[in-house]
Amino acid sequence: MNAPLSETRKRTYRPFVALALALFAIVGLSGCNKLKARDKLAQGVAAYKNGKYDDAIEDFKDAIKLDPGLTVAQLYLATAYQSEYIPGAPSEENKRVADEAIKQYEDILSRDPNNLSAIDYMGSLLYNMASNPFSPETFEKSKQFHLRHVALSPNDAEPYYWVGLIDWTLAFRAGAQIRSDYNHAHVTKQLRDDQPLPPDLRDEYATKMSPTVEDGISMMKKAIERKADYEDAMAYLSLLYRQKGDMQANPNDRDELIKQADALLDQVKQIKQKKASTQSSS
Repeated sequence: MNAPLSETRKRTYRPFVALALALFAIVGLSGCNKLKARDKLAQGVAAYKNGKYDDAIEDFKDAIKLDPGLTVAQLYLATAYQSEYIPGAPSEENKRVADEAIKQYEDILSRDPNNLSAIDYMGSLLYNMASNPFSPETFEKSKQFHLRHVALSPNDAEPYYWVGLIDWTLAFRAGAQIRSDYNHAHVTKQLRDDQPLPPDLRDEYATKMSPTVEDGISMMKKAIERKADYEDAMAYLSLLYRQKGDMQANPNDRDELIKQADALLDQVKQIKQKKASTQSSS
């Protein structure tokens, strides 16, 4: 038979037991909350897949309250907000959901800077925000997130494509503005899109956008190197060659770039036909 505890040991033992029981209760409650959090996450995912974004948002919020470390719930919450964002809509509510999405992505990346999903979604959201109204500064912010993906996972094709797409967008808008300004100033002598720019405007365009176009060409080529049948990258590489053609003083250089652009479009057509044939035969 064990000897009874001394009074001194009893006084030491009792608070120890009380603390142990309290810790056990906390651990048990924490485990219970984590299970509840995952149930809420599952409910939110189901609502999200059914297009019920408001319901999904509330479920994801509840999941995060129950388990603040559940990153996947926060990622879903951010994408649910992003799904409600409408590019170009001027309402305060539209701006709010975009800001909420950005806040969640930034919070995730503050804890996990290498979270590729958060990086990609943030880059995509900023791209959409930059498109309407047009904002070169926001496009550049979007580009930086895609370049973060490149740095972390250089063998993925998609981030190169997105950087090239942003380069094309910036260069295209600049060229279109130059042509529009010229046509407004020369009502009786309009400049068609397929015509070369006048020398002074050509030089202006080249000075301003040549580095952007060259970067876009490089990025699209890298995307195609990693994904040989990347038809979207080929199509935009074709467009970038045409923009580079607008910068050439030598007509032969311009014609050669247009030939390369046309050849790429032929490749795109062949890829599309091959895919369509494969799908119809399967």
